Amino acid sequence: MTFTFAMVAGEASGDLLAGLLLDGMRARWPQMQSHGIGGPLMAKRGFDVWWPHDKLAVRGYVEVLKHYREIVGIRNALREKLLANPPSVFIGVDAPDFNLDLEAALKARGIPTVHFVCPSIWAWRAERIHKIKASCDHVLCIFPFEPALLAKHGIAATYVGHPVANVIPMAPDRAGARRALGLKEEGEVIAILPGSRAAEIQYLADRFFAASAIVAKERPSATFIVPAVPQLKDRIEAAAARAGLGERMRVYGGQSHAVMAACDLALVASGTATLEMALFKRPMVIAYAMNWLSWRIHRSKQLQPWVGLPNILCEDFVVPELLQGDANPESLARALLEWLRAPDRMAAVQEKFGALHERLRRDTTKLATDAIEKVIEQAAAPGAA
Repeated sequence: MTFTFAMVAGEASGDLLAGLLLDGMRARWPQMQSHGIGGPLMAKRGFDVWWPHDKLAVRGYVEVLKHYREIVGIRNALREKLLANPPSVFIGVDAPDFNLDLEAALKARGIPTVHFVCPSIWAWRAERIHKIKASCDHVLCIFPFEPALLAKHGIAATYVGHPVANVIPMAPDRAGARRALGLKEEGEVIAILPGSRAAEIQYLADRFFAASAIVAKERPSATFIVPAVPQLKDRIEAAAARAGLGERMRVYGGQSHAVMAACDLALVASGTATLEMALFKRPMVIAYAMNWLSWRIHRSKQLQPWVGLPNILCEDFVVPELLQGDANPESLARALLEWLRAPDRMAAVQEKFGALHERLRRDTTKLATDAIEKVIEQAAAPGAA
């Protein structure tokens, strides 16, 4: 039997997760078909991209309002296409603001729904648990404590581990990554990751690169490397040029994992990239800034003292977080330099990240496809609603 999977991934990190999931799905169901909203990594796996994922790559309340009509129009059009030709199952990959409403509409019409990556209700917006229950037949969780939390509310869930934890080696090849990027194997290398969304580049890029210029004055041998998503590369290069670092600042198209492996230290926009950096065992400074009103709303809904995923998972400020007004060039530079002056501290956090990596490693694709298959079987069972 040929299964048809509809999927939505809303940004670069979702494209990465969905691409890895598609590998396991294709191995299990070689004749499968898949379509919906996705990015280039999904397209490489044969996914039929009806809309590009960057249409949904918007973060922050005010920022979403600016694109609200277009995003809702896409969701309505996708819903009608899927209701007219129902897939075997719909899989929403992260992007909960977009996917949960879509999943609720599909589930109400009898289409099985799976959500991959539990919304972070343990960190903020706890009230969203009710929408998850109404929208999802099953949730694939990437953190070990999430299924028990969902079970308290009668939501079926499976811990599948973090798929990226199986891709990133326990001992990353720093020297090999530097050769691949055309860097010298010796010397300090600092990675700058200002984000993968346009709004992040708007609010963070100049701050990050100004901080780099301050660090460069104290560390004259340091090289700064930046991975850029293709659609934002020109804007990132322009911001990097304004920092005046010349050849000491190198911007690469994509290659984020090579950049993470090659660096000694990183300045990273809060988000999935912080967890990936932790899996590469690299010390970092986490920072974020957004529209002031979005920030006030976000802070009012925050449930934990940490924002960065490595800190949340370690339940401690193992790496510094500088947010909103605190994410100024001087403070960011100071935090980076404090790492460079404390090699013992850098080694200690690398050890903590190694233990975190072990916790997140599972046979993700098998666990995920087992759960998806069970959802399909339950939907096909006699008497299923």
